[in-house]
Amino acid sequence: MNQFSKKEKLLYNFEQTLSKGPTSVVKWLAIISLFAVLMLGLAILIFGISSDPAGKEGLGFIEGSWQSLMATLDSGTMGGDEGWLFRSVRFAATILGIFLISILIGSISSGIDQKIDDLKRGRSKVIESNHTLILGWSEKIFSIISEIAIANENQKKPCIVILSEKDKVEAEDEIYAKIEDLKNTKIVIRNGNPLDLNDVEIVNPNGARSIIVLSPDTDNSDMHVIKTVLGITKSPKRVTTPYNIVAEIKEEKNLEAAELVGNNEAIYVLSSDIISRVAAQTSLQSGLSIVYSELLCFDGDEIYFKKENSLYGKTYKDALFAYKDSAVIGIFSKDENVFINPEMNYILENGDEIIAISQDDDTVIMNSLPNINQAPEHQGSKLEYIQVPTKTLILGWNKNGLNIVKELDNYISGGSHILIVAELEPYEISQIEEIKTTVKNLTITFQEGEVNDKNTLIKIKPEDFDNIIVLSYKNLEIQESDAKTLICLLHLRNISDAKGKDFNIVTEMLDLKNRALGIVAKADDFIIGENLISLMLSQLSENSNLKKVFDELLKSEGSEIYLKPASRYVKCGESVNFYTILANASEMGDTAFGYRLNKYHNDVSYNFGVKLNPNKEELIEFNDDDYIIVLSED
Repeated sequence: MNQFSKKEKLLYNFEQTLSKGPTSVVKWLAIISLFAVLMLGLAILIFGISSDPAGKEGLGFIEGSWQSLMATLDSGTMGGDEGWLFRSVRFAATILGIFLISILIGSISSGIDQKIDDLKRGRSKVIESNHTLILGWSEKIFSIISEIAIANENQKKPCIVILSEKDKVEAEDEIYAKIEDLKNTKIVIRNGNPLDLNDVEIVNPNGARSIIVLSPDTDNSDMHVIKTVLGITKSPKRVTTPYNIVAEIKEEKNLEAAELVGNNEAIYVLSSDIISRVAAQTSLQSGLSIVYSELLCFDGDEIYFKKENSLYGKTYKDALFAYKDSAVIGIFSKDENVFINPEMNYILENGDEIIAISQDDDTVIMNSLPNINQAPEHQGSKLEYIQVPTKTLILGWNKNGLNIVKELDNYISGGSHILIVAELEPYEISQIEEIKTTVKNLTITFQEGEVNDKNTLIKIKPEDFDNIIVLSYKNLEIQESDAKTLICLLHLRNISDAKGKDFNIVTEMLDLKNRALGIVAKADDFIIGENLISLMLSQLSENSNLKKVFDELLKSEGSEIYLKPASRYVKCGESVNFYTILANASEMGDTAFGYRLNKYHNDVSYNFGVKLNPNKEELIEFNDDDYIIVLSED
């Protein structure tokens, strides 16, 4: 330090204090002002200066300092001064005041601008509590916010807090541009890195009722999610009560590590697995994707849990008929196991909860007539529901394709066939060749071709296939991939019209906004990949136990959702109520909870004919091409 002079050291220290912001500048101005006023007061005392030239006595130190201070703060006070000595002192004070006040105003203005800029950047601490906290940013966020806003309609002052590295102003503009109605939900956005514990503390994770960790659109997205969850669960400032964390994991190999850092406080949605399972199931049953969309969406009927003391000691079948406006689909046992469509003679014990589809949590009310579960004389045909070999056409390809083929192998009967038409890389062709040796119920063939080329589609004769799956090319930009999918879909519908045959098509799209374009093309089944995961994350953030329900519904073992011919349960052409359908289905070990009317299968205004949780007292007439939506083991 000896190499620096005292002047350099003083200047350095002075600069350091100034760099601390407007507060330091104001302090220096106050010190300089005080020193100058005192010096001027001392000069008046020493030289005996008086404000009255005829006066013999000076003003004194205190009065002189006061007069100098007034001149410093307001130059107008010196207009009536007399005597050149006094005027000189006052003039010096005035000039000094103009200089100091100018700096003061500039510093205050700069400080206010800086504070406003900080607020715009979203760095202030959030004092919300009982809020939904979203960490990260991706296209899923808009669907998640929309769904949570609907779920929060009956809440008092609900709030969603978002922490991401996206600019606060840009984030707000996108949200308000893409989401038409936030209901009564308040949105609070902060800028920061979800991986940084100091940034996460800004959004009060300890006060959040649920935390959603979004997977970024990067190659290393799972590691980002795992580290974010680890930071929350292992934070030294965390609460002692468990968190309710929901996150997406894209690769199955990372799931075990994610569960370890989750500390039993995090629930993970394995996106590739969910999309593949839904794709496989919905490709075999037209309308099933609409059922899943309804169950996952808050706008309509959803799945709820309800303890019902009056049902303890009674059977599952009794519970089916206990609700007029809700559809019971299973039991959540006291030891937290989920039983979807259990045995009809399952006895409910103290602590068990019924799992029901209903309009809202407060509409799950026992309101049926007593003894309504006495089944009338069976009105259906009692025909066996027999599976036959199927032919499936897969157009396009991505990494979910292999999982879809594996899932299809679990559902279809022996002798089935899959044809894959796509533009593939050599390693993808090798993967298809490898999976051929592992499947049991089907044979697989591959054909190179452009799925948006009509001539290619005509040559493979899509009319000969029972099911068609159109997959997105995820190696392309989102809009380009969806455009390719839509062109393929339009060609398929054109061929369908020319051949006079309706195709059972399941279409995967990456952007939810493009669904409307697909509906114009008469596509009634969709897997909106990102949207499906968004809906799942939203549901689990409200009730983590739903993870077990959807795990049961989506696995190939046990009971699953089927759309079975209405003639299996009722006499077609006659008016019946849903109690009759429920009774006849229960005799076969099935749980009925909805129907699909084929006459509306292309009508979006009627939800493509799908109706879940119908009023059980309303009469309805079914035709031979209508379906009852049931939970069944086969």
